[in-house]
Amino acid sequence: MRRITWVLAIIMSVALVLAGCGKKDAASVVKDLNQVSDKLESKQGAYQGSGTMTLYTGEQPQDYKVEVWYKNPSYYRISLSNVQKDVKQIVLRNDEGVFVLTPSLGKSFRFQSDWPDSQGQVYLYQTLLKGIVSDNNRQFVEDGDNYVFEVAANYQSSALVRQKIWLNKKTYEPKQVQVSDSEAKVVVNVTFDSFKFDPEFTADSFDMQKNMAAGSPSENTMAEVDQEGNPVVSEDGEQAGEPVTAELGDFGIIEPAYIPAGVKLKDTNKIEGSKDHAVLIRYDGVYQYTIMEARPLDRAVSLAPGTLVDLGFTAGLLSGDEQKTLTWMSEGVEYRITSANLPVTEMMQIAASMEEQSGK
Repeated sequence: MRRITWVLAIIMSVALVLAGCGKKDAASVVKDLNQVSDKLESKQGAYQGSGTMTLYTGEQPQDYKVEVWYKNPSYYRISLSNVQKDVKQIVLRNDEGVFVLTPSLGKSFRFQSDWPDSQGQVYLYQTLLKGIVSDNNRQFVEDGDNYVFEVAANYQSSALVRQKIWLNKKTYEPKQVQVSDSEAKVVVNVTFDSFKFDPEFTADSFDMQKNMAAGSPSENTMAEVDQEGNPVVSEDGEQAGEPVTAELGDFGIIEPAYIPAGVKLKDTNKIEGSKDHAVLIRYDGVYQYTIMEARPLDRAVSLAPGTLVDLGFTAGLLSGDEQKTLTWMSEGVEYRITSANLPVTEMMQIAASMEEQSGK
């Protein structure tokens, strides 16, 4: 009887040892993730993923289809499609620079930038890896087939404080990301439905003209703008590079739902006779700023050096020095917030609050 008991004890001990051998702790997983990161930086480094991003920044959640392509050394293609509004925008980086494209409207912005090296994006795998590896106070648990890390969020918006990242145990492919605010409320949720390492891309996968041609109804041109993001006007009074096109119609006046504390609306003016139905909205108080709205004629725009700003629903372009201008496109309308003292974080919050607004 005693012999049987000893045999059972040995069997149970061996079973526990074997079970323990297959279990990883946070340190060993982080070590593996460093190796994954090194592979992405190698000559053959590449990945392709797709999923759904949900933003909880307005009254109603907004869903976006996200597609991400990456190829070493620094080629990126990110496609964002608004599910409710059926509008697609593409953020592209290649040897020519960084582009923000709206193919269906034949519009693009181009500027020189080190994006995304200096800025994180919640749907970029490198950003997730960096967040996990760099946070020494990371929290780690297992959840079924996934490892879950909770780490500090390091994004442009100061409202994003913490993030939870789900990675497949076997492949380390991303499965889900939740980014929350200071009150632990989820602000952004990304769910990946597919992710693949080492995909095969064609020679023109990251070509600007190829991506603009997809769904573009008109011929694209390049127009120059000044340091503040304003279109350069030629000697004959026309915007440089602007093709002849039909007007898309009046969109009304779109006012932001968010106004910073200590600020109030000063006045609103529709610029009469303008072909682009331009609107100028001015605010005064603690901060002074203007919002310019217009439905410009079809044209592609080349911007002066600036910074790409992640607005969640699209990418914005921040230009200027003492006086800054945040420019973005949404549903064929171009928006510009210009101010000498309005913080960029406030600009971003104002922009986000305008996404669900309709013209009055």
